[in-house]
Amino acid sequence: MIKVGIAGTRGLSTLMGLNSIEDVKITAMCDLDEEHLKTAAARIGGDVRTFRVFDDMLEKGDIDAVIIATPMQCHVPQAIAALEAGKHVMSEVTAGVTMDELFWLCESVEKYNKIYMFAENVVFDPRIQQVKKMVEAGLFGEPYYAEGMYLHNIADLFVYPNGKTSWRSYWQCGTRGTFYPTHSVGPVMQWFAGDRITEVSTFSPGVYNTLGLKQDSGTTSMCRTANGKLICIRVDCMSPRPHNTDFFHLQGTKGCFTSKAHPDDYNRVSFIDDENDSPLHNMKWKKLEEYEIYLPDRYKNATEEQIKAGHNGSDFFIVEDFIKAVRENRQPDLDVYTGCEWTAVGLLSALSVTNGGRTIQMPHFRKNMPLDEKKITL
Repeated sequence: MIKVGIAGTRGLSTLMGLNSIEDVKITAMCDLDEEHLKTAAARIGGDVRTFRVFDDMLEKGDIDAVIIATPMQCHVPQAIAALEAGKHVMSEVTAGVTMDELFWLCESVEKYNKIYMFAENVVFDPRIQQVKKMVEAGLFGEPYYAEGMYLHNIADLFVYPNGKTSWRSYWQCGTRGTFYPTHSVGPVMQWFAGDRITEVSTFSPGVYNTLGLKQDSGTTSMCRTANGKLICIRVDCMSPRPHNTDFFHLQGTKGCFTSKAHPDDYNRVSFIDDENDSPLHNMKWKKLEEYEIYLPDRYKNATEEQIKAGHNGSDFFIVEDFIKAVRENRQPDLDVYTGCEWTAVGLLSALSVTNGGRTIQMPHFRKNMPLDEKKITL
């Protein structure tokens, strides 16, 4: 039996996933807001213990693992405390809020030798995984360019219902740059197997919001990989517009994929070898669904309960991978180094955009990273 504690009521997105897996039990829940805590505990049911202090849950909660779903500035301090207490960790995005925090986090995972998983759930979107299989099958040829967009107006989240200022006014939109990059970076990096981001340049039109916040009215980060590929990440959480939190594009030498841009659109692909087309002739769009043969089996065979866990099953499969990693005592694919690299795109973008788009080098996050590499240079 794996006993799990949840920090932050946002962590209930994992509730159905955890309840769907045998020999897993939520035994503890922690949140500073007592009313939210009571409501969350009622949803969990059973004999779950509740705590308002995170360290108390680590000490008295009778847990093997922690799911951290608190505000982003709490992620690293709580992850390190949990690792030191001998608990496995799955942390919501982003991994941290400063570059030094990312280095500390890597060091702590190595020191305490516990499982750490970065909970980037959009990676588990069925479309992303289907396109990944199509890349592996060579349908797109060699991928060399990708885009990811996260367009989400969060103006209504800067103040809590009780009138107090939300943490988002500071740690998200009180900063500059592509502050929330992982929902875009994580998915597109699935299509560049074995590659990593080596440099980031970020540009913006400036600040046009009337809220007095520093966050740019949209930022565009250009990321270069070790293999010379180019990735464009656009984040805009300040402009008045409908949501589009998961737009993606992939271009390869033999074809491309473009996700739907609005609710009435559809996910589409085109290949030069379809119907004897060539790059010199008119290529045709086809629906991604026509290539469902490449959808991984666990998505094809997903139960109604798994799909209901959230985000077309993503919230179930991410939990499944975490629990499997704990049981097998191995680090997951979305390990601490991956989470830190994707998070660092946003942190480095703040330096870049404030220096006129200057290119900033990405540290190579890896096991036993030398101390003299744990720095940022302009």
